Amino acid sequence: MTNKNFLISPQWLVDHLNDPNLMIIDCRFSLADPELGQKQYQDAHIPGAFYFDLNQDLSSAVQKHGGRHPLPDTDKLAQKLATIGVKYQETLIVAYDDSRFAFASRLWWLLTYMGHEKVALLDGGFSEWQKKYPITNEISTPQTGFFEPQIQSKMVVDIETVKAKKDLPEVVLVDSRDSDRYLGKHEPIDPIAGHIPGAVNYPWKQVTDENSLAKVDEQIQRWEKVKNAEEVIIYCGSGVTACVNLWSLKMAGINTGKLYAGSWSDWCSYLTDKGSSSTINN
Repeated sequence: MTNKNFLISPQWLVDHLNDPNLMIIDCRFSLADPELGQKQYQDAHIPGAFYFDLNQDLSSAVQKHGGRHPLPDTDKLAQKLATIGVKYQETLIVAYDDSRFAFASRLWWLLTYMGHEKVALLDGGFSEWQKKYPITNEISTPQTGFFEPQIQSKMVVDIETVKAKKDLPEVVLVDSRDSDRYLGKHEPIDPIAGHIPGAVNYPWKQVTDENSLAKVDEQIQRWEKVKNAEEVIIYCGSGVTACVNLWSLKMAGINTGKLYAGSWSDWCSYLTDKGSSSTINN
């Protein structure tokens, strides 16, 4: 393992594919085509991997408020983890996707939120893996495990907490979306463009390079300006890609990060309640 155990190299993984205390989870997904990830998994995946779907496994049903990807029922997620053979606090889970950690980091965050700290991301994702290492289309056989989550409630905040804390000098509010969306120049999904007043912009795609390779020193440098904050509240469009930034914070040795799970899609759902459809900027 490498990089403080938050990042797994392909070579390390291929050397440990038969480790009984290892579980691999495929998190590939496409927001534009929600069925694509499952199809990709069925066509080819890392040997022994199981598939977890963003909408079905890593989120709950959308409501009027709460964002486009509300946090899942953790008991239901824990049950699925147990049915594939995960043993709470014993099994090392390696998550991967093909989207620069966008969806694998969501699983990483959820597992940490549920108290399971033995989880890491695969460096380079599936694209880098398949260039050199074995793939298969054989569906993995479920085993018997156990998973009793211990929820770390302080890792997540709601809209009321964001409102109360976003302007405090010891708190940094981070918007993880692309700069054009943060600036309100472009909004392809939500009904209102802009950002939460007071937020600073750290686009999640800057965590990795084009090959999804992350280095500890780069993450440390990235967060230099916020390292002394008492809290770093991070959001994105729906609470998914914000987890890439939260993972990056952990890589940098900063443990003050919290997820605004509803994110911008939750925030602007209250603005639309008020009849607003304008761009909201700081």
